[in-house]
Amino acid sequence: MGAVMSESQIVLPRFRVRKGDTVMIMTGKDKGKTGKVLEVDRSNHRVFVEKLNIIKRHMKPSQKHRQGGIIEKEGPIQLSNVMIVCQNCGKTARVGMRRIEDGQKLRYCKKCGEIIDRG
Repeated sequence: MGAVMSESQIVLPRFRVRKGDTVMIMTGKDKGKTGKVLEVDRSNHRVFVEKLNIIKRHMKPSQKHRQGGIIEKEGPIQLSNVMIVCQNCGKTARVGMRRIEDGQKLRYCKKCGEIIDRG
């Protein structure tokens, strides 16, 4: 039998999409809309995009939601259904990784070749 991994040994995957990136939705009811990534859920391969995929939750009054009622919030979107919008060329593009002179790995746009982020 194989070795059993404990909770602390599980390594979550690293994604090319990060919090704060501008992404475009490629499929679904919000197809073609762009927004800023609020959160990346690495364990479920999902992202939360600002003001997109709005879902309604019926909440009871509680300490957190004193009023209760119907609350609208952003729902998760499968990571494969979003693409990064490059700030330089303004188009959706796939993202690659490139090492620079000091050995640091940075993301770059595969359409225009420009580095997406510094750090």
